[in-house]
Amino acid sequence: MVKRLVVNDGAHFTEDHPASTQDASDRKIQRRRAIMHMTQRDGALDLLKWLALLSMVLDHLRYIGYSLDLLYVPGRLAFPWFCLAMAANLSRSRQVTHQWRYLGWLILFSAISEIPYRMFIPDPDTLNVLPTLALGLLVARGWQQKTLSSRLLAVAALLLAAVFTEYLMFGVFGVLLPLAMLLVIKRPWYFSLLPGLICLAANQWEVLYYSARLGNSAAILGIATCLVAPLLGMFLLRHTRQITPPPMRRWAYALYPLHFLLLLLVRQIVT
Repeated sequence: MVKRLVVNDGAHFTEDHPASTQDASDRKIQRRRAIMHMTQRDGALDLLKWLALLSMVLDHLRYIGYSLDLLYVPGRLAFPWFCLAMAANLSRSRQVTHQWRYLGWLILFSAISEIPYRMFIPDPDTLNVLPTLALGLLVARGWQQKTLSSRLLAVAALLLAAVFTEYLMFGVFGVLLPLAMLLVIKRPWYFSLLPGLICLAANQWEVLYYSARLGNSAAILGIATCLVAPLLGMFLLRHTRQITPPPMRRWAYALYPLHFLLLLLVRQIVT
């Protein structure tokens, strides 16, 4: 912008005018670059999601009819890595509409996935994992968005998690894990111990500890995996940006109920 001197009946004052159309053009280019930066795919985040999905499938292979107890160990990576992916998305985008869509997809596929989940998992004690993630999103968003409505929803989500913790996969600690990930995602690596401890608490640490004392190798390795899962996930996010796996977009929500149906088919074939 430049100041142009204007003379009016002996009075002098200045008036703002664009220096040239180049200024407006430069601003448009800068805005476009900012939008491209915000919408650019993060290869490390997509990789984390794919690895979380793989860990979940490995964990659920324990239910196809064979003794595969050691698959419990890589399975402990799935939930904390999904929570870390949620925290990464929240830290990158503060757009309220985007986060409401995120919540909507979680709620929708929570309902869609419940029947396939109960068909595959024998006598489940809890709901599928998506309600836990939906409540966790509300809690993390309430911390991030300092508005009255967001805070009230976060408190309501925490109360629901506390009251119905026995019906939620990973319980109230699982609901707190996305927030813990959000708090440490941009901090030094040693802060990952906090979500690691919460992850361990979410995985029935009393049962794991008792089994570990009896020398159960899966329990011992499971405890270690819970503690280091956030650290490993943060390492992937920070050091694998050059990798470009297939982008995991909204269609990936359908993989959750579909993988139950596919594994159910496998179980019927092999047993």
